[in-house]
Amino acid sequence: MSEDVWSARDTSPDAIEAALRELLRERHAANHALAPARVLNLVVIVDRDWKGEIANRLEGVGRYHASRTVLCAIEERRETLDAVAVMSYDEPKNGTLGVMHEQVEIDMGPGHLEGLETIVDPVVVSELPTVLWSPHGHERAVRALLRLTDVMLVDSDDLLEPTAAFARAAELLESVYVVDLAWLRTTPWRERLAASFDPPSRRDALADISGVTVRHRASSCATALLLAGWLASRLQWEPGAIRCGTGSAEPRGEASRVAEEVRIELEPIDQDAPGLGGVTVSCDCGFALSLDRARGGLCAREHLATGDDRVWQVLGASRGEGGILGEGVRQALLRDPTYGPALAAARRFADDS
Repeated sequence: MSEDVWSARDTSPDAIEAALRELLRERHAANHALAPARVLNLVVIVDRDWKGEIANRLEGVGRYHASRTVLCAIEERRETLDAVAVMSYDEPKNGTLGVMHEQVEIDMGPGHLEGLETIVDPVVVSELPTVLWSPHGHERAVRALLRLTDVMLVDSDDLLEPTAAFARAAELLESVYVVDLAWLRTTPWRERLAASFDPPSRRDALADISGVTVRHRASSCATALLLAGWLASRLQWEPGAIRCGTGSAEPRGEASRVAEEVRIELEPIDQDAPGLGGVTVSCDCGFALSLDRARGGLCAREHLATGDDRVWQVLGASRGEGGILGEGVRQALLRDPTYGPALAAARRFADDS
């Protein structure tokens, strides 16, 4: 990987934009087989003290790098803009074409947040979708950039109270498309559950579901509630309140279906990775399915109505936390119609009023 670098102190947005244009011109003049990637802008708002950690996470997105990434680092008492622009590329060989990705880091102070749109607007590539990610909050910055934003990247597990996290996501959905990393953590579980009940011989069991237990890391209650919300929204259950707690007590709730109630339990467990550790679906007919996180994928256990049990490994089903951010960037180019209804149901599950 080769890089061209520009940097300046006490600079301006126009100077940064001009420097990016010059870097592109010089590199393309030197090698006509290189062209800039033009798919997606990613704007990231971070505390400067945590800039390195966020930069490492961005490095881990692999092939889902945004075309141009603009990282705005907020530093207390700073009054001027310092910037670094890096153009990365692999030299094409044997007549192939190469792609250039750009990353801009801008150090700024809290006083710049109200006018952040005037700083970021000249730097992003016009006419490309823009994704905004603000992992450390900075709501003033988010509000300032909403007009430029097409997709908001959030993580509902970042807030202590799922109720507040879901309310924020629902509010954002009114103006932008939302990609929720907590929702993406449920993906392998949703895929496996859907596949397990997809055979025609198994579909009648969906109407017999009597209980759902979701095992999750204590800090990932939002992820667990979103999985429960997905089930409720897809199966047309009427959600009731579930209180997310800590300690040994299991948060419980109920979701109503026609003439029956489905028992929902959230079970905090000890695990290093954020997200879910397992899920069990039980049916009145005697069938039960359990999925649990295991090395290399998910461990599936079925208890059949006949009393027989079967255990197998679902290889590669769990993507792991390392790929979540990259998947979030990829999802910015897609549209998932199931998130909104699942979020609405999860909000009702989380309502402890």
